[in-house]
Amino acid sequence: MPIKTSRPITPSLRYTSLNHCDEIVAKRPERGLTESKNKTGGRNCYGRLTSRRRGGGHKQLYRILDFKRARLDIRARVQAIEYDPNRSALIALIAYTDGVKNYILAPKGLKIGDSIISTAKCENNEYRPGDAFPLETIPPSTRVHAVELMPGRGAQLARSAGASLELVAVENGNAQLRLPSGEIRLVNARCRATIGEVGNADHINESLGKAGRNRWLGRRPRVRGMAMNPVDHPNGGGQGKSKGGGGRQQVVSPWGQLAKGFPTRRRSQRSNSVILVRHNGRPPRGKK
Repeated sequence: MPIKTSRPITPSLRYTSLNHCDEIVAKRPERGLTESKNKTGGRNCYGRLTSRRRGGGHKQLYRILDFKRARLDIRARVQAIEYDPNRSALIALIAYTDGVKNYILAPKGLKIGDSIISTAKCENNEYRPGDAFPLETIPPSTRVHAVELMPGRGAQLARSAGASLELVAVENGNAQLRLPSGEIRLVNARCRATIGEVGNADHINESLGKAGRNRWLGRRPRVRGMAMNPVDHPNGGGQGKSKGGGGRQQVVSPWGQLAKGFPTRRRSQRSNSVILVRHNGRPPRGKK
């Protein structure tokens, strides 16, 4: 999946570099596995803006993915690798031997025609990309993705393009997972995970090339707080390019929340108890 550039015959193509995935099959999505997707424009049920910089964009259908992989001991064959406008990763259309079809995240190395399975235990010690097992049956140092946080809830960790976790160890019914940030946390060993890393890792190297392509994706322009008026943002106002406050002003949100250098994680966060090592290499607060 190389990043390809074009001849700059237009100004926007000069800085455009897009990911052309050769394995994507140009076809319509499976009709029974899609549903309509209503746009909110970042507004809640009261019409108030709660998520900024959203609006417009091309119409999209939501692809229903199987994050639980609950159909056990039934072989499935990959029929297509497709683009999903709702996520950075590619998706794979799989068909089980009993005729049921599902979408899953397409891991790196998965090809059309490959056979995958979701089971409780690996029989022949072959852990191939796309196979799903409980963490307690996977050997240490294996790269996994689409990991559950609670058994049966469905995958919540490592679902974006190029993401993967490292299974460090399994002890006392808990699995130790090393996240891409370096954080090590505990997860119930009965939670299911998929072998391999999520494909389409070159997604991070794309350059959209023009503002219009961002609008196609439903992203509206982002205005700096310093360029606003004082009534609209704490960093706004001033004659010219003013920093204010007698020195460089702190970067804050429109509601005054510090945006840099200030820990926004709550000290009473429940998941603190399952974190062994934080992303900075230190133990979480309250632990030594």
